[in-house]
Amino acid sequence: EAMRRHGYKGAFELAATVDYLFGYDATTGVVADWMYDKLTETYVLDPENKQFLQEANPWALHGIAERLLEAESRGMWAKPDPAVLEALRQVYLETEGNLEGED
Repeated sequence: EAMRRHGYKGAFELAATVDYLFGYDATTGVVADWMYDKLTETYVLDPENKQFLQEANPWALHGIAERLLEAESRGMWAKPDPAVLEALRQVYLETEGNLEGED
């Protein structure tokens, strides 16, 4: 909630948090699946946070979704819930279309 007060920059910082966690996991391999689950649930699938990201910085939302999908594809997020993964893919595709101007 505090990050929402900072608008575009707050959304950027949320995306950066995901990038930092991803980088840490890529180099150490110690990030547990529940952390990816929680990031997806809180940052991308929570309606209030998703709306904030879409309005304040849609590139951040797209980047978060892209990074989480990459974690799954690289086996870093080993066993995501299939429904959560599908919802994440949907957000990624929606933001991709919106950013490309294909509403």
